[in-house]
Amino acid sequence: MSERASAPGGLALVESLVNTLDIETGADALDTPQGRARLDLTPGEDIAAVRELRESLRAALLAHAGHAAHRPVTPLGELLAAAPLVVAVSAEDGSAALRPAAHPARLACRVAAAVAEALTAGTWQRLKACEAPDCHWAYYDRSPAGRGRWCTMQVCGARAKMRRYRAK
Repeated sequence: MSERASAPGGLALVESLVNTLDIETGADALDTPQGRARLDLTPGEDIAAVRELRESLRAALLAHAGHAAHRPVTPLGELLAAAPLVVAVSAEDGSAALRPAAHPARLACRVAAAVAEALTAGTWQRLKACEAPDCHWAYYDRSPAGRGRWCTMQVCGARAKMRRYRAK
C-alpha cells in the first residue's frame, strides 16, 4: 500500500506484522512460507495467535490515529502480558535494555520489546493505522504535528477527499 519509509527501530517489526494483511485484497502474507520467514517466525509459532496479535496491534494503531477499532479484539495489553520483559544490564559498559524474559524468538516477545523501546523513545504514538476502512495499513507518522490520517495521501487520502467532495 504505502510508499513511506519504514518505522524506526523496533517499530519496523510491528509495522511489518500489521501489514501482513492487505485488507483490500484479502491477501495474508502469514499464509505463505515467505511471509512467515520475513517475520522470522519460529517453526512452532501459533499462526492463529500471531493473527490475533496483529489485529490487536492494528486496533491500537487505529486508536493512535483517533479511529475506532475495526472489530472487537483481545486487548493488546493482555497479549503482551504473556511476553514479560527483563532489564538486561551489560557488565562491560553498564548499558541497559529491555529484553524478553523467556522465549526471545517468539514474536510476541519481540513485539513487547519493540513496544517498550518505542515507549521509552516516545515514538509509540507515531505508529498509526490508515483511516481508510478498506486499508488500515500501518505507517509511521512523520508529519511535524503528528496528525497524519492516511498511509499515503496519493491513494487513501485522495480517495477520502474525493468522497467528501462528491458528497457535497
